[in-house]
Amino acid sequence: PGSSKTRPKRLNQAQRRQMSAQLSIPVDSRPQQPQSARAYASPPAYPHHQYSHSHQLNQPRGQRPHSATFRPSSQGNGSSIAPPHGPPVPPFARHQPSLSYQGPTSTGQNWQQPHPPNGSQRPYQNPPFDPASPRNPRHGSQGSFGGSKLYHVREEELNAQCELLDVLCKDVIAGAEIEHADIVEKESFRAMIENVARRAIYRHEMETNGIRNFNPDSVQLKCFGSLSSGFATKAADMDLGLFSPQSLVQPDAPGSAIPRLVEKAFLDIGLGARLLTRTRVPIIKVCASPPPLLRADLLEERAKWERGSPDEDDEDDVPEELDSAAVAVPPDHSQPEKDTSGAQDHHQDGENATPQKAGPNQPQGKLRSLRQGRKSLTSYLANARTLFRKLGVRDLSHSNSADLKESDLLFLNEFCLAFVDGLADAALQTRLLSYKSLDRNTLLTSPNYRNFLGLCAQVEGEAMVLACEAREIKETDAVREKQAENATNAWKLICNRSSFGLDPIGYTRDLQVAADHLKRFPSIQVMLLSQNQYESASEYHARALKMLLELGGRDIRSSALDTFIRYYVRGIAVESLRQGVEEFTSLNSPESLTLRIVARKHKALELAHEFERALTKGLYPEVDVPLVQLYISHLRASMGRLNLDDELSGFVAPLSPPGRDDISSHIQRLGNPSKLSVNQPRDPYRDRLEFPKSGVGVQCDINFSAHLGLQNTLLLRCYSHCDPRVRPLVLFVKHWAKVRRINSPYRGTLSSYGYVLMMLHYLINVAKPFVCPNLQELARPPDPNLTPEQIAETVVCKGHNIQFWRDEKEIQRLASENALNQNRDSIGHLLRGFFEYYAQTNQMSTVPCRGFDWGRDVLSIRTHGGLLSKQEKGWTGAKTIIEIRETAMPLAPAPLDSPAHPPAAAAAGREVREVRLRYLFAIEDPFELDHNVARTVTHNGIVAIRDEFRRAWRIIKSAGQGYGGGEELLQDEGQKEEQQESERFARLLAELHG
Repeated sequence: PGSSKTRPKRLNQAQRRQMSAQLSIPVDSRPQQPQSARAYASPPAYPHHQYSHSHQLNQPRGQRPHSATFRPSSQGNGSSIAPPHGPPVPPFARHQPSLSYQGPTSTGQNWQQPHPPNGSQRPYQNPPFDPASPRNPRHGSQGSFGGSKLYHVREEELNAQCELLDVLCKDVIAGAEIEHADIVEKESFRAMIENVARRAIYRHEMETNGIRNFNPDSVQLKCFGSLSSGFATKAADMDLGLFSPQSLVQPDAPGSAIPRLVEKAFLDIGLGARLLTRTRVPIIKVCASPPPLLRADLLEERAKWERGSPDEDDEDDVPEELDSAAVAVPPDHSQPEKDTSGAQDHHQDGENATPQKAGPNQPQGKLRSLRQGRKSLTSYLANARTLFRKLGVRDLSHSNSADLKESDLLFLNEFCLAFVDGLADAALQTRLLSYKSLDRNTLLTSPNYRNFLGLCAQVEGEAMVLACEAREIKETDAVREKQAENATNAWKLICNRSSFGLDPIGYTRDLQVAADHLKRFPSIQVMLLSQNQYESASEYHARALKMLLELGGRDIRSSALDTFIRYYVRGIAVESLRQGVEEFTSLNSPESLTLRIVARKHKALELAHEFERALTKGLYPEVDVPLVQLYISHLRASMGRLNLDDELSGFVAPLSPPGRDDISSHIQRLGNPSKLSVNQPRDPYRDRLEFPKSGVGVQCDINFSAHLGLQNTLLLRCYSHCDPRVRPLVLFVKHWAKVRRINSPYRGTLSSYGYVLMMLHYLINVAKPFVCPNLQELARPPDPNLTPEQIAETVVCKGHNIQFWRDEKEIQRLASENALNQNRDSIGHLLRGFFEYYAQTNQMSTVPCRGFDWGRDVLSIRTHGGLLSKQEKGWTGAKTIIEIRETAMPLAPAPLDSPAHPPAAAAAGREVREVRLRYLFAIEDPFELDHNVARTVTHNGIVAIRDEFRRAWRIIKSAGQGYGGGEELLQDEGQKEEQQESERFARLLAELHG
């Protein structure tokens, strides 16, 4: 430290990688020998052509052979066919080599792996690296994570890794493959509900629309999805598409009455049926044997719709994340938790108000109805967002800033002011309205605009500033205290900025950064300390203890600890528990109390509360009820640690096996009552009408716009015919995603269909030689004499290009003769490459290409090479769009003496919803080119998916190195979570009982 010499600045990670790349020069010392390309069998229509891709390897990406190619239409909602230039090209000649393939080396020679006979494992050789290959320019020389370090695998390691995956795949297929009896049962159920739908639609078309020659047999329920594509597992539900071509109004037309007709017909015969109208396309979820409670709820929901009430339980196909941060305020428990009648009136007038017309031109009474009442600020914010959506208002953001009119922006200002006027905290409201950024006169005149997201950040930050000014506990030292004071002063300067309206989006960002800075001070967070809605007492205690340590305190007797305990008790969420803890602290002298003792009392009362709820719902056998009741009384009576006496032990003897167990062990066997279904917090992705995963018989989803779904299914089925390895590979990956819990679009991850496309992309474009040809590039030119019906089935459907090589029998014949590919790799070898490709972005170890770049690439199996960039697709940032959809609404009941309308006669209504389009992970649909199959993937979802791919690749690599690290590739994450929860409950009981 005393030296006068300045140390050289250490290079950061990116600079070190760049230097390493410049110093690393890959050399391939092997002689390069030209190899003749193997001739592939041609389809019968082109007997004189042979397929070879060696003559195209040196062609740049933009110079492809002239052939029918797919290009997005100018409207961006479909695809069009570019006419061929020059002579016709045979289908096989249109299949180009993958962009993932490095192509020729710098000397122009081709590199190919030798292929031993009899399908044996090919010996590994390191492929030469070509920095000028077609794929490398997009990724850069170092990939997303940089680094030129390659994983060099030895032959014995490779064989061990492939053998592991081969064994696992065989076990998975044996246990996951759907049985023939299940298929027969599902088909029987499909035929039964098809007849029910036919009768309902026939009656509607005859009596309501007057179509006397309507043929009921024209109504069909066609199966698509995994059951039809060949990729179904035992737990697969059935996807059906309803088609009624003779109907006056098509089932998928806006405002069609058919979906509601079919829903009622199913309910009338005792099935479970629920129409979801806010999904991407309307669907009916059907189950054969609904439980009585579920059936009663479904009938109630149907009756509610017939009365004209809005569908409150319908959720979008992807639950939206709250765009604004959770607003933290000091808890106010001076009022009862439940709303009074006035607050309930606000709920009806505000949250459930349905405007007559979507848009900003609404009666001002809708805004005046925004009142917080006795709700928490977070609940008030949620109510405001609900009204925001129902009014058809869009918040100002980068994606829509060019589309909003001045009237829309002024209405946003009015909405923000109405939200502030409705705050229950008078001090917070007064402080906010004192700032220039919320001056009423300024906001109601252009061009000073605000957005709702920025207002939420301002409310959150101002609550923290008020808390800072009222602190009783200071920061650990004078320096930190001065920093907190500077942070509050900086916040006030931002709120008083006169130029806030010139760049409202930038102003919102400044508010968010300043609010995040205020959160760094523990003394402010103590003032806002409160138990979250779904936070257990143990989690709340751990968070509070961490906060105490950050303040430099200790859980020992002191005046500061008394203040901290007071804030801790004030923040307990449930009023009855808070009162119990307050009573406990008042009965004990402050000298005898520590945070641990108070938290232990909180945990005991919470456990008693959960046991009582479970008893109320009758979740325990009668023989256990006396024990649980007595245990509840001891939990509530305990002043600290529980001491179990003989009275409790007496209840254990008749319930335990020989060798009498103690009460805590018996309670542990009963399990944590908070995890029972009745005590579980409301899952934001579930509701009371969701069907259980088992115990309800056959389940299916009926889609009313399945035309493209049928084409997708046929495409996947043709790919499954291309090679016998395709099906087990897809089933393995689907099973892996399921047990690792990354296959739920409702929870922000990827659908099973997305994983199928990921595997197909690897088999078409990455595996060398390819396993599957690109069927969309092998589409034959359409026959000019096709009828409109045939064109809709084979060429263009709903405005989308659906051409591909769809001759299933011919594909199966060529596949049986091993004429579609030269790849003889084992299933384990292909699985190993699949996980390596998606787990890292460096050069792969057995295939001459780099791994997938999640940040830049778009998977596109229709495209030559299989990859597009997000930039060229325009998928570079998330977008929120407002959809206004025509829906069926019930008509008023007809008089008794007049001809009655059919039960589901409908009139047109309107439904406004927000749709969040995300492009964190991008997979282009093979036909709907503007549809991102991975649009459901949230930030947390993509982190989870990528972490699982890295975990899988780490386990696979370790298998070849003689150690496994104790991890299993297919470890069920659900079982792991159950085990961890059991251990947490055991620790809780140990803490309570000593």
